[in-house]
Amino acid sequence: MKVNTDGVLLGAWAEVSGAKFILDIGTGTGVIALMMAQKNSETIIDAIDIDEDAFKQAKDNFKQSVWRDRLDATHSSLQDFSTAKKYDTIISNPPYFVDDFKTDNHQKNIAKHSVALTYEELLEGISRLLSATGKAFLVIPVFNFKMFEVLAEEEKLFVAKLTEVTAVKGKNPYLALIELSRLPVPRVFKQTIEIQDEKGNFTQPYKELTKEFYLKF
Repeated sequence: MKVNTDGVLLGAWAEVSGAKFILDIGTGTGVIALMMAQKNSETIIDAIDIDEDAFKQAKDNFKQSVWRDRLDATHSSLQDFSTAKKYDTIISNPPYFVDDFKTDNHQKNIAKHSVALTYEELLEGISRLLSATGKAFLVIPVFNFKMFEVLAEEEKLFVAKLTEVTAVKGKNPYLALIELSRLPVPRVFKQTIEIQDEKGNFTQPYKELTKEFYLKF
């Protein structure tokens, strides 16, 4: 099963202890959904993906999991996804290049670019499916954060927490881990985490954050 750093960071960072229903948008192979099941033994997780191959992989991974009874995969775009549920938590590692150069590989474009799901559509879907007191957790490139924050506020979704991620100590942040809520907060809780030190070793904060999900460092 393919695992990427962005997804692991998001899944480890998201606080889902009280969630009854979780939606994973763009689940890919299902890594984040599986992490949610591991973190919260009571929650029910729905996972959707527009890519048929990814959906099939996620469904197979769910079947092989000890949490199979609490995981469900659906082959659907967010725009077409319909349910009577309102989710306590929505989580997503969305397409991450906006108006950037695209490759000739259509499947890769869908996975990495906002071809099939723009930020506007993502935020509209979150607003539509999130409960009144729910939270959404996302990871996006840090250079898209200001634009994303403006678009979120247009959907009456507000940044409550922000963690900027630096790949190597001393470098500029490249990712933003974001928590959204329906109510604005007086002050956004902001912090930074570095993945590696100058020697290429995982930092202690990164180890602590992700230790439940890696066998060893």
